[in-house]
Amino acid sequence: MRTTVLTTAALAALCLLAPASAAPPAAAAVVAPAALTAPAAPAAPAAQAAPPRLGSCAAGELCLWAKPGFTGARQVHELSGIDIESCVPLPAGTGAQALANRTGRPVTAYQSAECAETGEFETYPGGGTWVPQTPYRVRAFKVWEN
Repeated sequence: MRTTVLTTAALAALCLLAPASAAPPAAAAVVAPAALTAPAAPAAPAAQAAPPRLGSCAAGELCLWAKPGFTGARQVHELSGIDIESCVPLPAGTGAQALANRTGRPVTAYQSAECAETGEFETYPGGGTWVPQTPYRVRAFKVWEN
């Protein structure tokens, strides 16, 4: 059963908008005068998931975590060890499900270990992008020039 409670202001607005001869709509709720002055029962607090805690990733690094929420084994890649615009596959049998791009350059994460565009891929800006759960398992990446 659905109960509708109208405030005094809302009830007054409804009265002003409806002509005097108009019948109330079928879905309108009838509110007793006591209900207008009685305090409403507090709503139960909605269960809110806490935002994921950011993982540790220093400026200039691309960090990849094996599990969502910046958990599991972490891989760190620095620009000094990466060929720009070259496909960098993750070690065989591994993948990432969370990432932080703090390289200062755009990074494309690929579902394919060969950076093939036939699978899923997404480019993340380099100014400090934190992704607690990627939409697919990342198996390779490319760092781009700005």
